[in-house]
Amino acid sequence: MCQVPVSTEGKEESSGHEGEGGETRELLEVSTHASTAAKDHLEGDKKQEEEEALLREKRHGHQEDNDGMYDGTEARQTWANKAQFVLACIGYAVGLGNLWRFPYLCYKSGGGAFLIPYFLMLFLCGIPLLLMELTLGQYTRRGPIGAMEKICPLFKGAGVGTVIMSFLLGTYYNVIIAWAIFYLFQSFTIDLPWRNCNTTWAVDCFDDYGFNVTAPNGTKSATEEFFDEVVLQKSSGIEEMGTMRLELVLALLGAWALVYFSLWKSVKSSGKVVYVTATLPYLLIGAFLWRALTLPGANKGLQYFFSPRWELLGTAEVWVNAAAQNFNSIGIAFGSLIAFSSYNKFNNNIVLDTWAISLTNSFTSLLSGMIVFSTLGNIALEQGKEIDDVVAQGPGLVFMVYPQALAKMPYASLWAILFFFMLLILGLDSQFATVEVIITSLQDGFPRWIQKYLRRHEVLVLVVCFISFLIGLPNVMQGGIYFFQLIDYYAAAVSLMYLAFFEVVGVVWVYGAGRLARNLREMTGKLPSLYFRFCWYAAAPVLIFAIWIFSIVDYKEPTYNKGEYKYPGWAIGIGWIIACCSILPIPIFAVIAIIKAKGSNIWEKMRNSIRSQIEECPCCGRTTNCLDEAHNAGEEYLDRQVKLVVYNPPMVNGDAKTVQATAERKEETENKEKEKNVA
Repeated sequence: MCQVPVSTEGKEESSGHEGEGGETRELLEVSTHASTAAKDHLEGDKKQEEEEALLREKRHGHQEDNDGMYDGTEARQTWANKAQFVLACIGYAVGLGNLWRFPYLCYKSGGGAFLIPYFLMLFLCGIPLLLMELTLGQYTRRGPIGAMEKICPLFKGAGVGTVIMSFLLGTYYNVIIAWAIFYLFQSFTIDLPWRNCNTTWAVDCFDDYGFNVTAPNGTKSATEEFFDEVVLQKSSGIEEMGTMRLELVLALLGAWALVYFSLWKSVKSSGKVVYVTATLPYLLIGAFLWRALTLPGANKGLQYFFSPRWELLGTAEVWVNAAAQNFNSIGIAFGSLIAFSSYNKFNNNIVLDTWAISLTNSFTSLLSGMIVFSTLGNIALEQGKEIDDVVAQGPGLVFMVYPQALAKMPYASLWAILFFFMLLILGLDSQFATVEVIITSLQDGFPRWIQKYLRRHEVLVLVVCFISFLIGLPNVMQGGIYFFQLIDYYAAAVSLMYLAFFEVVGVVWVYGAGRLARNLREMTGKLPSLYFRFCWYAAAPVLIFAIWIFSIVDYKEPTYNKGEYKYPGWAIGIGWIIACCSILPIPIFAVIAIIKAKGSNIWEKMRNSIRSQIEECPCCGRTTNCLDEAHNAGEEYLDRQVKLVVYNPPMVNGDAKTVQATAERKEETENKEKEKNVA
């Protein structure tokens, strides 16, 4: 129920002259209106919903402005159904990091004891901030830049920094997919090429492992030598970039072609692709889990993985690793979740989606850890080593360590094909989301320019993919692995918590967690629980700030191959330039917002720069769903006479049919009476 201000001038005068005849006319009008409404309900439910959605968008500013944000020339697409959205988010969250980052961090940070800070951080930061980002995207129907500008113009730079970080991430993440494609083609042989040391490419290779046999110093395993000498043709350092690796350039081009044809029709095409890319990996994960658990030595690997080392819980690094794993895996502060949810229907229940996405991601991480450490236990047994000596992280785990186990399996080529095909799919799912956030932000920010010069969505996707391909080429040179690790460290690891902190501050402290909760109620019909609101207000911002400060204090310059290679000073300088690309937008756009804000002095400009562009209705507190013009016409309506209007709930089909039948019987009776009178 809502008090709707209604102008009553002229109505009181006329009502005095109408009398009983006026009342009769009103009753007839009500009867006619009821009959019409019943027919409309039966025939035009869909049309009515579309009209209301259009009105909501108009109130909310989606067809509003002359500032270049959106001009209404093209309606925003939506997911065909809820399953596509959930699968897209799961596919984005469940990526290569689950396979190579989580198992290593779990082992390094206390084994089974690491699961305590991991799940604690998941419930205090990961899940609440996932809901925050999904709410932000679905409610504003914008990408991260547009959403942050509407929520808090002062922190628009957090959205810009997020998009820049995702763009840099996309340029080198596809290189991993290119490596997977290279290995996939190499697997179509009877004997896997990395099974034994081959004199055509081996330099310091040793593969004569056995019980109590130790590899000579300075030698490498066959898989490590294959990765360095055949795949990368690695140079001695970043100072010697060398030439392009033609095979990897072609593989990288093929990877970008797969991304392009998955995204060229926006969510219409990517929504269909995720049915395969988000579900098929679980069949392959199930197959590899069964195979890994049956390998000799698997029990030893699982013991290393789950054995708790409680003393490590007292170190801050373990808690930082737990938080970082949640952010990297779920995708908090990367912008992709905001972009994906901006294509949702307004009343989608994202609370259920949040739980489904986050718990599926964590469950997959545990399964991946079991696969990896069962395999490492087998390798350690065969080589007569401790697991400490064979454990690895990052690309080294899936391109050096795991291929050793694949080469020893029966039907090795088949298992290798399945494994690298799984890597390809897991990587593509995450890459779809990374590129989508860039495209969504460009469409939100420059719709007229895109419409004028590019004209079609397919052309925009092609331009983004081609530019990303060119920027990623240094990663496939002979010294590319050094550049790859440098950009990986500085593009995301350094700036992630910084961007996450200002995003959270802008949304839950400046815009307000209470307002965000009301926005969620407007879409789903229910306020979020006290658990979510507490985490928004206090737990998440405080924990993120603490982790950010610790990461600054604990900063160490990156090295390659466990410290064997140290980067020169000029390379570290390039790394900080890369990091500043996503760090500097926050202060730069904050200054711009203050300058553009209205006000006669700096304090007024500051106050206006943090005001959200989303205005709440003074009567009912709603924004988008408030469809009454009077609610958006200003405070002058509050001084007028008001009329209490009670909106009846919509009739169900049975009620509508009853009203229609009654109206038809009444019409039939009237016709019979007329025929009698005529006779």
